[in-house]
Amino acid sequence: MTDRTVVVTGGAGYIGSHTCVVLLDAGWRVVVLDNLDNSSEVAIHRVRELAGEGGARLEFVRGDIRDPADLDRAFGVAPASAVIHFAGRKAVGESVEHPLWYYDHNVTGTVRLLQAMERHHVRDLVFSSSCTVYGEPERVPITEDCALGAMSPYGRTKLQIEDMLRDLAATPGADWRFALLRYFNPVGAHPSGRIGEDPVGIPNNLMPYIMQVAVGRRDHLTVHGDDYPTPDGTAIRDYLHVMDLAEGHLAALDRIDRIEGAVPVNLGTGVGSSVLDVLRAARTATGRPVPAEIGPRRAGDVVAAYSDPALAADLLGWRATRTLDEMCADHWRWQQSNPDGYRS
Repeated sequence: MTDRTVVVTGGAGYIGSHTCVVLLDAGWRVVVLDNLDNSSEVAIHRVRELAGEGGARLEFVRGDIRDPADLDRAFGVAPASAVIHFAGRKAVGESVEHPLWYYDHNVTGTVRLLQAMERHHVRDLVFSSSCTVYGEPERVPITEDCALGAMSPYGRTKLQIEDMLRDLAATPGADWRFALLRYFNPVGAHPSGRIGEDPVGIPNNLMPYIMQVAVGRRDHLTVHGDDYPTPDGTAIRDYLHVMDLAEGHLAALDRIDRIEGAVPVNLGTGVGSSVLDVLRAARTATGRPVPAEIGPRRAGDVVAAYSDPALAADLLGWRATRTLDEMCADHWRWQQSNPDGYRS
């Protein structure tokens, strides 16, 4: 397989940029559509750099998925065989403050994307969903048949999009194939340190916050609650190396022919790590003290959420292989080399 074309919405973002590297290394031609609202074009340049000669197969279109003209420009670069859809807003707290903004970006944006796919006769989509669709999980590890119950506007936009894709796949005579990738907690960076997570403003997620403390951008980490019913009292999550996650998207693309209709698939390690586990691993990786204080629980945080990734192994032939120590070491390499992110 060489020079098959995939349109990647939000391809300049954190997960999108790492996935583009993996796609180019695998021989795909990649058309990125991104409005750079929460990302940087520097990431595109570095993806091309990391891909070597394959970087010539990356086209960048600056535009918004809510704009049909921008979508048509992206699909007009070359006949595409599939789409990977990352574009959208993704902060839980922000979604509570600005729910209409989230429904506009995420749900309306996906409607416009699907309409463009219809116009350009593209029927295969790998969708960036989230473990937030499970809400407070009924059990752990979480399997794809667990009850759904998103607890924020962000999570509910992901659920609405999943429902929309299921409805579309069920229409008479439909030939749509949708891989709904529900990922857990992406962290880490490309091992080169050239691309990584570059959140705008105060990070919403644990790992980038820890690394910004380690590099001196922030004074200390606040641990939100140490009274949970867990071994050390802090919340437990399934942390996943972004390169493993990127390879999961390639696996979904390569095995999209195994998908019938719209199929949800968990992408995670299957291992739960507490906040203090991550903090200890980060201190080891950085060689820095990373000051931390205990604060109150944060509204909406669940006690424990980690995946059962068996379906991903069976259906996609994918497994996460990188450890928490590798995640911290790679994330630190990125942060240390780029203390202010892509603005460094």
